[in-house]
Amino acid sequence: MFPFFRPAMSIQPKQAPLPPLRFLSTLSGELEVFVPLTPGKVKMYNCGPTVYGPQHIGNMRAAVCADIIRRTLTAWGYQVQQVINITDFGHLTSDADEGDDKMSTGLTREGMKLTLENMRTLAERYMEEYFTDLDQLGVDRAKITFPRASDYIQEQISVVQSLEQKGYAYQTAQGVYYDVSRFPDYGKLGHINLGGLREGARVQENTQKRGPLDFILWKSDQKLGWESLWGLGFPGWHIECTAMIFTLLGKQIDIHTGGIEHIPVHHNNEIAQAEAATGKQFSRYWLHHDHITIEGRKISKSQGNTIYLHNITDRGFDPLALRYWFLTAHYRTPANFTWEALEGASTALRRLSTFYLELPEGGTPDIPFLVQFYAALSVDLDTPKALALVWGLTKDQELSPTVKKATLKTIDNILGLGLTTAKPVQKLTIKSELPEDIQKLLHDRETARKNKNFTLADELRTNIEGLGYTLKDTPEGQEVSRT
Repeated sequence: MFPFFRPAMSIQPKQAPLPPLRFLSTLSGELEVFVPLTPGKVKMYNCGPTVYGPQHIGNMRAAVCADIIRRTLTAWGYQVQQVINITDFGHLTSDADEGDDKMSTGLTREGMKLTLENMRTLAERYMEEYFTDLDQLGVDRAKITFPRASDYIQEQISVVQSLEQKGYAYQTAQGVYYDVSRFPDYGKLGHINLGGLREGARVQENTQKRGPLDFILWKSDQKLGWESLWGLGFPGWHIECTAMIFTLLGKQIDIHTGGIEHIPVHHNNEIAQAEAATGKQFSRYWLHHDHITIEGRKISKSQGNTIYLHNITDRGFDPLALRYWFLTAHYRTPANFTWEALEGASTALRRLSTFYLELPEGGTPDIPFLVQFYAALSVDLDTPKALALVWGLTKDQELSPTVKKATLKTIDNILGLGLTTAKPVQKLTIKSELPEDIQKLLHDRETARKNKNFTLADELRTNIEGLGYTLKDTPEGQEVSRT
């Protein structure tokens, strides 16, 4: 816990002074002062989902991280142009050029014929699910552009043509490849050991790749794709991001984010493509968030430990409790999800929301507190320290209740914990008009949930629904209706 120290101030300024923002950029490996390409404006691109299925909570960490960056930049007075891509074709199960196409895998799973139309239909379904999750997590989608890769095919073809004309690409029977040997700085992001990458990579049989690290720009396909100078096929996954950035944000951007798994291949490929095409630095700052694990294990469908946001809400948790939990760990550190940890985050958020709701209106934000709060965020978005300061604020005996409320309202513009829209927590009430057996099942289920016996709680839910009732868990309690 970081204590909140109140410095002596004879005359308090009207607003808190903002320290320089500093980010630890993966490109330099150092904490750098943020200086945008254009004063007062920021162009930011965040690697988004491949929408072949629902997005698990690990994917949600990426979205919340990007949201915190945008909110912080906005608080510092920047105009932020933010883009999160939607990949709806061409992403293979390996970030390199191996494995099955994820969208094709999704179609097979859903029993749908492999066509571009069906691929887009599938993407539409899971894209809307993703948007719903973002809304519940407090991500303001109105401030973000979400391009779909399949809407930018011609732009991707143009970038591939440019690379081919400049001598960075070569054609084979399998498609068009990028020649990594032509880009001396390949691997500079994250200071990648190319020797290790080359040893780990393998040139697939029946390909004509010149080197193991060369990657696909245009993949030939005789059955599915779009027409091009190189025949029927589709763009490689890496070129999608580059082309959409060029089109929507320009040839140079300020910030590019993504998961650490993208550093060795995907993001180094993006740099190689973009900088070969333009001769300019692609992104000034690269920020990468670490992974989360579930009960100490890597998220994996095969292990059966994948958790989605609906699993969290089904257990009666407010989705913003997950957001709060995300903020308790620095974005660059790994975090281990457990239901006990989420319970703790939920309790903390509920306490903070209740505290906020009970405060009266009418005050102005406390400048000394905001100075320390902004200082914490200015050092590579230290959200754990910022949260600790918030709890220090709640205990500060020198501040009036109205000032505390105004201050919490200001800081929530960055944290996005929904304090200003929070509603009083209601205790569970079981309607007396329900049959006694249903009332007892509901009571037993609530007891099981409090005791964290979720297996029993799920069994009781099944029993209730089997008796002709619909049950929905909400932050306010169990809602029951007759089906």
